[in-house]
Amino acid sequence: MHSFPEPALALVAEMEAAAATNPSRAMALQGAPGCNGHRAALEYDPGCLPLPCFSFEDALDAVKEKKAERAIIPIENSQHGRVADIHFLLPESGLSIVGEHFMSIHHALMGLGEGPFTAAYSHPQALGQSRHYLRERGIVPMSYADTAGAAAFVREQGDPAACAIAPKLAAELYGLKVIEENVEDAADNTTRFVVLAKEPLDPFLLQGQPTMTTFIFEVKNVAAALYKALGGFATNGVNMTKLESYQIGASFAATTFYADIEGAPGDPRVDMALQELAFHCKYVRPLGTYRQARPRG
Repeated sequence: MHSFPEPALALVAEMEAAAATNPSRAMALQGAPGCNGHRAALEYDPGCLPLPCFSFEDALDAVKEKKAERAIIPIENSQHGRVADIHFLLPESGLSIVGEHFMSIHHALMGLGEGPFTAAYSHPQALGQSRHYLRERGIVPMSYADTAGAAAFVREQGDPAACAIAPKLAAELYGLKVIEENVEDAADNTTRFVVLAKEPLDPFLLQGQPTMTTFIFEVKNVAAALYKALGGFATNGVNMTKLESYQIGASFAATTFYADIEGAPGDPRVDMALQELAFHCKYVRPLGTYRQARPRG
């Protein structure tokens, strides 16, 4: 799918051609060259061939269609919460989480000239992470598909009153001037990415290593079902580091939960906790077990 601004298309074509020569090294990502996903792919695996895709769905499809061995997708940000729609897309994709990566996020304000600027284009996550900065300067946030794509869009439009919030690399790639660096509202701004592949990792091969297991579940629609379902993690000493709810469908009667726990199936404590969870649920669906990139707690 080619919906990138014109200044990005030549770079995208070049990277697509490189990935096509060796799909086993390709790592799909959402966004134009120079986006945070591009940075994350190279940090996670410096030897990979980044494959830019316009949307998250395109990046996941690239793995399903064997254009790339893996995809790296942002799932949550320390400042702005979970990335929209990811909790729906991951289960639907049929892919498995095989790794995670934490990356410090630093945004730069860039444009064709010095300004003044009336509008800033970027991904909604980046706009949210810089909302105080923009509000103080009276710059209107304008949503775009990704950060680096927003920089290419500003170059393509040629509007001196428009700017972009994107990684500094995007300014270099698309010929924009960096007006100010580190415009994010929090200095410790961090995004967690997950790496997805067609085949899950075997938890047995991860024994002895700090691991995470991610799954979704839906409790039975009875009183105290969630309380009872989660009790097994407490009684078996399994640390749940993340629990988020979201609605599927329009009934608002059944809630799906997304969870991360420390540990892996095969550990008796984890197995017992998951068995107790399953007893109180309509279903439990694993999304992957993988090595911890950062200690929890």
